Amino acid sequence: MEQKMKNVVAGIDIGGTNTKFGIVDQKGKVYADGSISSDTHKDINLYLDELAASVRKLLEDSGKDTKLEGIGVGAPNANYYSGAIEFAPNLRWRGMIPLASLIQSRFDVPVAITNDANAAAMGEMMYGGAKSMKNFIVITLGTGLGSGIVVNGGVVYGHDGFAGELGHVNVFEDGRHCGCGRKGCLETYVSATGIKRTVYELLARRIEESELRSIPFDELSAKNISEAADRGDQIALKAFEVTGKILGKSLADVVALFSPEAIFLFGGLAMAGDHIFKPARAFMEKNLLSIFQEKVKILPSELIKQNAAVLGAAGLIWKEILD
Repeated sequence: MEQKMKNVVAGIDIGGTNTKFGIVDQKGKVYADGSISSDTHKDINLYLDELAASVRKLLEDSGKDTKLEGIGVGAPNANYYSGAIEFAPNLRWRGMIPLASLIQSRFDVPVAITNDANAAAMGEMMYGGAKSMKNFIVITLGTGLGSGIVVNGGVVYGHDGFAGELGHVNVFEDGRHCGCGRKGCLETYVSATGIKRTVYELLARRIEESELRSIPFDELSAKNISEAADRGDQIALKAFEVTGKILGKSLADVVALFSPEAIFLFGGLAMAGDHIFKPARAFMEKNLLSIFQEKVKILPSELIKQNAAVLGAAGLIWKEILD
């Protein structure tokens, strides 16, 4: 009897340091995964040759009955419309990189690319807590703040492919310097980096004892701050209150624009649980228009303990194929 083929896609997440990838079926089962360095090769083609060889090896390890249907990629500054990575500041390769066509030339299957926050939204819709939702938002709280906005079942890309930059809305005039060159961007306050800056401001202004006083800035992390908050550290608790307040007020504005069913928080800072969720919910509700109050849920991503970046990229191309 002829063996039935397993239809799979490759999900690829390109970061500044490492590239993660996996072989994923339509239900989100990861048959095999792996990673390579993103910054070994100055030449993008040498990097993609290594990546292609690694993905082919995973396909072989997944079985001879495995058929590759497409490839989805999440990457910084990846433009869904152009298929290019456009001037990503934290990748080794500068300028415009026609990534989709370069990958397609190596595999001859459909390729779709987008930024990491949009990929996270696709993963949430395909495999996570947004399976039954058509209108929701995923906020990624990592080194910066990203957002993937889904309206009527589709990611909002805007006319140029770069819609959804919630991390770069201005929340304080003449506020903290941001890596984008502007001041007062949301991600300078609400992100793993942002809460570190808040902790150091609090340490300078307040006199309470805190275990965080002995940690150098370069060694401080959102995890350190969360663990200190778990132990009742007053500086850590105040830092989360400040961070959650700014996030909640900003989410109230987002709700007024998109009226989502839910907002999912994803990333390292979201791992702090109620320390971030409780103030974010409280200050969002406090600042919502009355017509939206008690309607919008703030939830943890259901992919947070899985290979979420790979699943998100896989979800992107699966939706293309299924549509």
